[in-house]
Amino acid sequence: MPKRPTVYDVATKAGVSIATVSFAFRQPGRVRDATRQAVLEAARELGYVPSANARGLAEARTGALGLYSFDMLLEADGTVGGRPVREDPGPFYAGSVDAATRAFADDADREDFRVFPLYVDEVQRGFELECARRGRALLIGRGPRAEGAGVIDIASRVDGLAVFPGARSEEILHHLARRLPVVAFAMPYGEGDLHHVRVDNHGGARRLTEHLVRVHGLERLAFVGAPEMTDYAERFEAMRATLAELGRPVPDDVLDPTPLAADDPFPVIRRLLEGPRDLLPQALVCASDQHALDVLCLLADAGVDVPGDVAVTGFDGVAAGRLFRPSLTTCRQPMEAMGRLAVDILTRSLDDPEAPPVDVTLPVQPLFRGSCGCG
Repeated sequence: MPKRPTVYDVATKAGVSIATVSFAFRQPGRVRDATRQAVLEAARELGYVPSANARGLAEARTGALGLYSFDMLLEADGTVGGRPVREDPGPFYAGSVDAATRAFADDADREDFRVFPLYVDEVQRGFELECARRGRALLIGRGPRAEGAGVIDIASRVDGLAVFPGARSEEILHHLARRLPVVAFAMPYGEGDLHHVRVDNHGGARRLTEHLVRVHGLERLAFVGAPEMTDYAERFEAMRATLAELGRPVPDDVLDPTPLAADDPFPVIRRLLEGPRDLLPQALVCASDQHALDVLCLLADAGVDVPGDVAVTGFDGVAAGRLFRPSLTTCRQPMEAMGRLAVDILTRSLDDPEAPPVDVTLPVQPLFRGSCGCG
């Protein structure tokens, strides 16, 4: 094994003190942006991961596993369908018990079941349950920035890490995988040391598309959701391929590339709703259940009948889709099993560090419900 880079190596390469390197990872707010970027770039080039203790991460076990999400959580003051979900009650522990109680009561009044539990929550539950079963501590983190200060900090404190990747997180994950076992959810398998847990996006999207065309006789299908996520891109391409095989019109592009938790969601659909209804697609195939539930609300507010005027499908199988009216046609991912499997892969990798990377694709289950016209 080559000599592992140290904090001194990073400090030398970045031209800063070792204290500045430490602050860049542990307390980034105390370091100027340009300096922090220089430190992170030096760390990437050297393959450096900060240590959880003086002996270094590779020489000591913490007994903990980590779970990190880059882009896939809604903020407490986020929006659903362009409307506030709940306001930020502020720092609970800075105020009185009465203030916290009032904030909780206000929050309960505004609670929207569409934002919990989501895909990330259900995978996390499986991860937590399996960690508990194996006697492992769990450290959870999140953050959207691709430069990776947050995920590197989590990685320094755990023996293995599972990650919900972001749109630009691949480089930092491959960097981390050289130093500890890393499982990536929803990323394509490729070169490197990353382990992968994925689902059959192509098969699921194919089943949904075939159902809309063959069972409901729909011709004009459109895709909703930004395809920067690998899962979403695979679902869009599977829809296009299936429509081509069935001899139906194939869209060249996504109709409305709205990302998760967008500040201004579904601008294209909103514009279409201002015009004649016959310009709407016959079906909106959404990248995720989160997209689909928001679209259902948007269509309902505009007086569009689902599925009479437009059919809507999602992908994930979160609980809210079953409770909504009309209930959501979707593909159910085995989310709890994904979380449990990630813990199993990390544990096995720690037991056998020389074992090759694991790539697992799990099946999905189509659920045909009211939003496509099924009973």
